[in-house]
Amino acid sequence: MDTTLVAPPAGAGELVVPGRRRRRPRNRVWRALGYLAMLVAAAALLLPFYWMVMSSLKTNNEVFTIPIKWVPDSAVWHNYLDIWQKSQMTTWLRNTLILSVAVTALQVLTGSFAAYGFAKVRFPGRDLLFLGYIGTIAVPWQSYMIPQFILMSKMHLSNTLWSIIFLQAFGAFGVFLMKQYYESIPDELLEAARIDGLSEYGIYRRIMLPLSVPAIASLTLLTFVTTWNDYLGPLIYLRSPDLRTIQLGLSTFIAQYNAEYALIMTGSVLSVLPIAVIFLLGQRYFLEGIATTGLKG
Repeated sequence: MDTTLVAPPAGAGELVVPGRRRRRPRNRVWRALGYLAMLVAAAALLLPFYWMVMSSLKTNNEVFTIPIKWVPDSAVWHNYLDIWQKSQMTTWLRNTLILSVAVTALQVLTGSFAAYGFAKVRFPGRDLLFLGYIGTIAVPWQSYMIPQFILMSKMHLSNTLWSIIFLQAFGAFGVFLMKQYYESIPDELLEAARIDGLSEYGIYRRIMLPLSVPAIASLTLLTFVTTWNDYLGPLIYLRSPDLRTIQLGLSTFIAQYNAEYALIMTGSVLSVLPIAVIFLLGQRYFLEGIATTGLKG
């Protein structure tokens, strides 16, 4: 009896699913279309910024030419020197940087600490207090800005940088953001630390903060950008020219040099550049914090 094994023909053992080979090209087409749509959307978002940067390197007559010159004939780099000579750009950037750094540091500190209490410490009325605190987000600032201004005036803090720092040192949004992230950290980890004799302050400093770097990065970036772009707050409280921020300074510069279009675009680029740099440096942590906030372990 012949027992020679005969190999099956190539492809005989493969399971062929009807339509599978047709779906793969179709999926690739849809994926390519999706990438193309995102590319077009990204280009549409970056187009105004590109036009602003290019306009800062033009002469005044070339800014609003028709048709639009997307690339200047010759870059006018001395616009970035002229705006420093014609304005108090150094003072504006210094004041804005002081406010942004101080407010961001205080909001991260107070927001993360309060969020730890709401998320991991049990006490009577915790949920009700948190609901009332978060409810302040729905109250528009215009409804209580007059009482705040009166309070700052009574405390002799009006027309000082301290007024902006004190008013924005606490934020309900930061507490909400950090609390949602803290809830993704297992309670068993904290219970083990308490059994080992670690205090609540030690748990917050040595466990919660190192584990919440993405959420802290997100809160830092959002708070910094909001403070840097704030216009109404400094307009109300900072009346001295030496205390003007970049937003107030640019508004006065536009009123004084309303025909210097290239210099106005140059100032706008200088006001946006620090935010763009900070976002690029912390982009990875920012996206990770936004993606993981709200997930419970």
